[in-house]
Amino acid sequence: MTAPVIVWLRRDLRLADQAAFHSAAESGAPVIPVYVLDDDTPKHRAMGGASRWWLHHSLASLDADLRKLGSRLLLRRGASGDVLAELAAETGAREVHGLHHYEPWWRNAERAVAKALDLHLHHGNYLAPPGSVLTGGGTPYKIFTPFWRALSETLPPPDPLPALGKLSAPESWPKSEDLADWNLLPTKPDWAGGFLSEWNPGEAGAAERLEDFTDKVSRYADQRNLPSVEGTSRLSPHLHFGEISPATIWHAVASHKGSTSTFLGEIGWRDYATNVVQQFPDYGAKSYKAEFDNFTWRSGPEAEADLKAWQQGRTGYPIVDAGMRQLWATGWMHNRVRMIAASFLIKHLLIDWKRGEEWFWDTLVDADYAQNSVNWQWSAGSGVDANMFVRIMAPLTQSPKFDAAGYIRKWVPELAKLRDDVIHDPTVRPSGYPDRIVDHAFARNRALDAYRMGR
Repeated sequence: MTAPVIVWLRRDLRLADQAAFHSAAESGAPVIPVYVLDDDTPKHRAMGGASRWWLHHSLASLDADLRKLGSRLLLRRGASGDVLAELAAETGAREVHGLHHYEPWWRNAERAVAKALDLHLHHGNYLAPPGSVLTGGGTPYKIFTPFWRALSETLPPPDPLPALGKLSAPESWPKSEDLADWNLLPTKPDWAGGFLSEWNPGEAGAAERLEDFTDKVSRYADQRNLPSVEGTSRLSPHLHFGEISPATIWHAVASHKGSTSTFLGEIGWRDYATNVVQQFPDYGAKSYKAEFDNFTWRSGPEAEADLKAWQQGRTGYPIVDAGMRQLWATGWMHNRVRMIAASFLIKHLLIDWKRGEEWFWDTLVDADYAQNSVNWQWSAGSGVDANMFVRIMAPLTQSPKFDAAGYIRKWVPELAKLRDDVIHDPTVRPSGYPDRIVDHAFARNRALDAYRMGR
């Protein structure tokens, strides 16, 4: 009997443009696709609650797709190196195929697997292999603009690989764990009740989202900053879980006119963020700029109460509250509002950016280590390529500027009856809606003072 080949799945839950599946299938051997729920290797960076909800549905979708090919998805739990070694011993497999991942814990896991088995890693989760876009001096880029310019010279990416029509299966399947036993879905309480009305996890859902967005991509630059308009692609969780490849998205939209290049730059930002964490693996836990080591963030009961108000969407700033409530209800937040909400936590409330990053890690369905940490450090001004700390977003100005009245009405129903000219900062607060927890001018001055003292 030919020994089977293992396909190790992580954030690459698709069949189309999936080089690991193609290489395994081309070997002619039986293929065993396996997803390992590994909370041991990442430790405190294990997936948050919203990501686990998405994962449950994505795994169920992939298993259904595999069964149409005469295959199935094997589920195991534990440290990846140990689990794959055990599976290989059970089945006689020696080869493992997978896609490269660049989070520090996955790189550790890859080293562990490679010690025991013949590990073949392929590219396909980014426009270009991270680490391949270098300066003239042969070093990685730290700043986005020159990185994007250099990356653009390597594009377009290769044409996507087609989905497989069949996978050779082993004569007998190893034992698989039951997805329901992993308890990825919340029950007490079921805080994800509204997620399914917003999302369709899985490869088919990603394809539907892309098809819908191709009709809008030419207007992306005009509409992406308007929370009341569905101007963004909403492909981020599908990209994060690898249900669609960036190459597939690129080739689907690149020929469109208008502001398509602006959207493609956002796909490039995803590559850039991974380029940063590849250089600085602890970027999600440590400020890049040394001057922030001495920064005095607020702490204590009053700061914790403010943090809780921010998390619950009870700050008294309608645009911030709308975003935080959208996040809790759907596991996602509009990009412009993410920037406003992050700036508010850091600069209005003077709370460490890492507290916000932790909250987003747990509550976002697209919680990506590279993008989450890079974006939070951008907002804080502490990152390698970041907004200056002294540039403080004014929520009461941002809200009317980006026409957020309809967005506020949807997510802050206490304010739904207010006119457009007052909803952004109501003088008279409707019953049940809180006063502002901090005055804007006071908060701005406090933040600037703290920054000067910390330098």
